[in-house]
Order: sequence, then structure tokens, then C-alpha cells
Amino acid sequence: MNNQTKGLIITTLGVLFVVPDALFVRIIEADGLAISFWRNFLTGAFTLIGLFFIYGTKTPHKIISTGKYGLIYAGFTGFSSILFVMAVTNTSVANVVFILASMPIFAAITSWLWLGERISKRMVWTIFLVALGLSVIAFGSGSNANAHWTGDLMALGIASSFAVGLTAARKAKAISMVPAIPIAYIGAALAVLPFTSPMDIIPSQWGLVFLHGGFFILISTTFLALGPRYIPSAEVALLILLESVLSPLLVWYFIGEEPGSWALVGGAIVISVLFVSNLIVLMRIRPAKS
Repeated sequence: MNNQTKGLIITTLGVLFVVPDALFVRIIEADGLAISFWRNFLTGAFTLIGLFFIYGTKTPHKIISTGKYGLIYAGFTGFSSILFVMAVTNTSVANVVFILASMPIFAAITSWLWLGERISKRMVWTIFLVALGLSVIAFGSGSNANAHWTGDLMALGIASSFAVGLTAARKAKAISMVPAIPIAYIGAALAVLPFTSPMDIIPSQWGLVFLHGGFFILISTTFLALGPRYIPSAEVALLILLESVLSPLLVWYFIGEEPGSWALVGGAIVISVLFVSNLIVLMRIRPAKS
């Protein structure tokens, strides 16, 4: 199996395992912050165990070696993880995932401000059209009973925060940020702990809680950290758009939460623009390899 095939399989699996994330947040009968605690703690704890299994006693050194950029990555990634659960509990799932699809836009802006990377004409048009799609989604939040502008703002916070984390990882691209993942998630769990009672979970819900953070998010986080090592970032971005399409459909099918016509129109604009934009990049990369 070549690297291209390996990267496609790993990244696709990573995306598919994160698709039910919002559905779990919806169906687990608990306080949003309690769900956030267990989602983050279980993912972080099991990732840490995995690191000890791979690196043994060198694990603390691996974590420390991520340096200041590892702290930035962990801080913003952990913050975005907290916001995800809160966003899903305050607006429609469709709004959240469609807004999150705009993350590459925030990453481009952050890279321009921090790394001095030039924003191409293609990206300028992409930013403009994605902003148009987000405006349509925001406009529709007032007419959809499941949506609210507070959750939409939280989703924007996720996209921008995670973009900063990704830019920090790119700034220190010679250093693997995988050892910083437990710091991000366990840190996020500890941050919400004073504001919730994580043990106040209905007994029948514990299975869902562990399946959520200890399996689906754990595997997704691991695979999405490994996949980009084998395929171009544009290809990763295209695959991640699958979540934006499948997650609202999954929630719609299982619990009947309709996205709303405005969210569907705005989401279609966002996803279509990003699909075409990333496809252009991918077509430019592939001829250069031959």
C-alpha cells in the first residue's frame, strides 16, 4: 500500500469517526459542560496512555519538547473542544458544522498575520464567498427553532481558535504536536470541572459517554493527526468536508432535527466554495509530482 492510499484511508476513517460527535452531544442526557468534561478527559487520557505505550518513559520529554508552540496548540485546541459541545447545545448541528467548514479561511488569515504567508487571489475570493454563505446561515438562525446566534458565534470561535492551533503547529512543523494532544484535552476537562458535576450522569448514559469520548473522538483525533503526514493538506481539507455533509444528515435521521432551508443554502455555498477552492489547489499539486 502506497502513502497516498494509506493517507486517504486513515484520513477518511478519521472523518467518519468524528461524524457522530454532534449526535452524541444531542442524545446524551446530561449538562453540556459534563459532556464536555468526559469527551475531553477520556480522549486525553487514552491518548496519553497510547503515548506511554509507544514512548514509555520518554513520554514526558516528548510532551515538553513541543515547547511554546505546543502550549499554544494545546491551549487553542482545548478551548475549541470546549466550545464545540457548547455550540451544539446552543444552536443547530447543521449551523455548527457548516460554520466549522470555514476553518481553512481562518487558518489562511492567521497564517497571513502570524507567518506572513501571502493570501492568493483564489483565497480572497474563497474568503468572500464563504463569508457570504456564513451570512446566510446567520440570517436563518432567527427563523429556525433549533438555531440561535449565540451558538453560531461559539462555532465561529471554534473555527478561529482551532485555526490558531493549526498555525502554531505549522510554525513548528519540525516538531510533532501529537504529544500535545493529551495536554489539550485533559486541560480542557480540568478547565470546565469547577463549573459542572461530571458524576451526575444517568446510569443508563455511561455507555454512550465512554463510547463518545473513549472511542469515537479518540480514534478520530488519532487518525486525523496521522493522515496529513501522507497526503496534501488540500486533500485532507476535501475529506474533512464530508463531516459537514454527513453530520447534519445523521442528526436529522436519528432525532429529526431539521437543518432549516437557510442553513442548507448557506452550508451549500460554504461547502461548494471550499470544495472548488481545494480542488484547484489539488490539481496544481498533482501535475508537479509527475
